[in-house]
Amino acid sequence: MRIKFFLTLLTVCMLAFVVGCAKAPQEAIDAANAALEAAKSAEADRYATAEYSAAKDSLDAANAEVEKQNSKFALFRNYGDASRILQSAVNAANAAASAAATNKEQVKAEAEQLMAQAQTAVTEAKGLMKRAPRGKEGRAALDLIQSDLSAVETQLSEAGSAMTSGDFLTARDKSKAALDKVNSIKDELMQAIGKKKMMTTKS
Repeated sequence: MRIKFFLTLLTVCMLAFVVGCAKAPQEAIDAANAALEAAKSAEADRYATAEYSAAKDSLDAANAEVEKQNSKFALFRNYGDASRILQSAVNAANAAASAAATNKEQVKAEAEQLMAQAQTAVTEAKGLMKRAPRGKEGRAALDLIQSDLSAVETQLSEAGSAMTSGDFLTARDKSKAALDKVNSIKDELMQAIGKKKMMTTKS
């Protein structure tokens, strides 16, 4: 009787131990979700897209492994792999947040530089306009150029607003587009001025 009772007690203890060890790692899941959310708050999805995607993929893989184990009979569940993947997801999310902070500062510096270059180029373009030919066709061309310059200045104003709000990616992209456009305008003006000089020389 004692042996039977001992065996029954031992079996119950073993079952309790196995079931206890086979619980889903909820704390690790919560930690991984929190780390990924923190990375997103740091705008890693915009400024460190590769790192953020890697973290999200790890979390998705961990969740899939948890679901796989959940579908098994309790005695056969093993969340070891899920726990390891979850830790990898946390590490990847932390790395993404760190990379985002670094990259954001770099993009900010690029935006500031491009904006300054574009503003200087706008001033130069306005100076070239004063030297451009002003015949009948010249006036029409200058009106179009002035319209383009106004659009560039609007774009730079929008870039400045983006900088103020901390949207450095938008600020950089708008500043780059403005710089490309105003450089094209300068080239057009310089060609017109060059033709004017040639015609003056011939006459």
